[in-house]
Amino acid sequence: MRSRRLAAALAAVLLAGVALPASAQPVEGAEVAVRLQDPRIQESSGLALSRRHPEVLWTHNDSGDGPRLYAVGADGRTLATLTLAGVQARDWEAMAAGRDDRGRPALFVGDIGDNLDQWPEVAVYRVTEPARLGDATVAAVRYRLGYADGPRNAEALLVDPRSNRLYVATKEPDGGGLYRAPARLRTDRLNLLHRVARVPPLVTDGAFAPDGRSFVLRDYQVAFAYTAAGRRVGELPLPPQYQGESITVAPDGHSVLVGSEGLASEVWRVPLPASILARVTPTTHGQRGSARAPAAQPAAGTGSGRESAALLAVTAAALALLVAVAALVRRRRP
Repeated sequence: MRSRRLAAALAAVLLAGVALPASAQPVEGAEVAVRLQDPRIQESSGLALSRRHPEVLWTHNDSGDGPRLYAVGADGRTLATLTLAGVQARDWEAMAAGRDDRGRPALFVGDIGDNLDQWPEVAVYRVTEPARLGDATVAAVRYRLGYADGPRNAEALLVDPRSNRLYVATKEPDGGGLYRAPARLRTDRLNLLHRVARVPPLVTDGAFAPDGRSFVLRDYQVAFAYTAAGRRVGELPLPPQYQGESITVAPDGHSVLVGSEGLASEVWRVPLPASILARVTPTTHGQRGSARAPAAQPAAGTGSGRESAALLAVTAAALALLVAVAALVRRRRP
């Protein structure tokens, strides 16, 4: 366990310590959609498109912040801050759009980080998305979650838009799992998560397409596309980012939006290749309600997520280190 913790710490340092040169070429077709302007948002870790307000993105910090959600407009400025009453932000890692019990647009926030694989339970909070944007303290519904096969670290929370069912993808150096929650979450008892599929190592986020026919997962370099049944149908490179932690799918299902930690970080729009679109048959009618992705902004200047050979090399080294240590830990287990 000590070796595993050391490897994770070293990887974090390696990934965070590389500057992105402005002279490199961007990933083909990728463009900046939003630059986050709020100095309070320093570790954007989750991302969800509003289902009530066009061109509005919701995000939250990873750690060191209170239980707050930020509504970000197309110009990158914060339009509203929701504070969840009576909630502790232990290790918020992800968020997803869904529905509340009355069918209204809602936001699910995953307090699911567990770097040491030690918490007997984690939590997901649900808040109804406000019809009018403004700073407010809001009530949240808390769901306690536990893994049927023991504690896991996770950074990806997904909600199927058809069934409103919740999924969690774990983050493990030798490959994680996709876990499914009960069809109906209960507030009066622990909700068990059951593993239904294997996922790639080091998944940092995931999201369903608006029509529910497919979903995507991401790590620090690549996004993986799946049918709703869990069959992988392709992958696409992502723009190198300071620490890529979030992903959501655009309303038309033709591209993904990917975010990163860091002050004044950027959210990139990356088109899905035709080979993937042909296999997941995405909708062209957008999400429920009035959701619309932000328009693209010019991509220029230092830190714009342009491709960096140094970043790719360091990330690959970090991944290799984690995989090697995971193998060592497995061999030492009785």
